[in-house]
Amino acid sequence: MKLNSRKVTVQKSAEELCDFLTDVKNFETLMPDNISKFEVIRENAFVFGLKGMPEIALEVKEVEKPNKVVLGAISDKIPFTLIADIEEVSPNTATVELLFEGQFNTMMAMMVKAPISKFLDTLVTNMEKL
Repeated sequence: MKLNSRKVTVQKSAEELCDFLTDVKNFETLMPDNISKFEVIRENAFVFGLKGMPEIALEVKEVEKPNKVVLGAISDKIPFTLIADIEEVSPNTATVELLFEGQFNTMMAMMVKAPISKFLDTLVTNMEKL
């Protein structure tokens, strides 16, 4: 299953945005209001929980500075990646689009598509406010 967020403009350079997304503790500021848990578990990984959803642990898997940050699930139970695709617009502005790729069976994909789409939208909406 593949999902894309809308592309948003952020008032940071591509390098600043890449650095921001590489520092996992910053994801707490991007999370939705219904977050029930956020904990940095090591330098490049965090776990979060949303009300009504299982906790998910993510780690930074790859960084192609300043254009790409790849986060991946730590658990094999729900294998997925979240890719931030960053493009520089000007020295002080960048665009970002989030790409979600997950390995789900058809039933699971139907159940998680709407919540994940909403989650991606919340993340990029909060990035716009940075």
